[in-house]
Amino acid sequence: QLQFVESGGGLAQPGGSLRLSCTASGFTLKYYATAWFRQAPGKEREGVSCFMSSDESTYYADSVKGRFTISMGNAPNTVSLQMNNLKPEDTGVYYCATGARYCCIGTGCSNDYNYWGQGTQVTVSS
Repeated sequence: QLQFVESGGGLAQPGGSLRLSCTASGFTLKYYATAWFRQAPGKEREGVSCFMSSDESTYYADSVKGRFTISMGNAPNTVSLQMNNLKPEDTGVYYCATGARYCCIGTGCSNDYNYWGQGTQVTVSS
């Protein structure tokens, strides 16, 4: 049975850091692209970052480049998102998604991913 568990969300101050993790069971992440999307209140879901296990390539939205780092986590079958220098505009529900053959985080790319986590809240506020 496929299961996705996300963890690591919470409250951070501007300039602070959080680390999100996404662990899959019943599914092998290394065969697919795994991405993080986020959705702020009143806004559409947007792609944040993607990791392609086959060649360890990474992709980032312009808004998070230089601040966020996606990687395979220390635990098996886990993808992590390290978020540094957080800004209030990073606030939203963050979703882990996988099942796509290739990384895609632009507009409309969410349709490429077959499996989604339940989401974890990230709030950046002083």
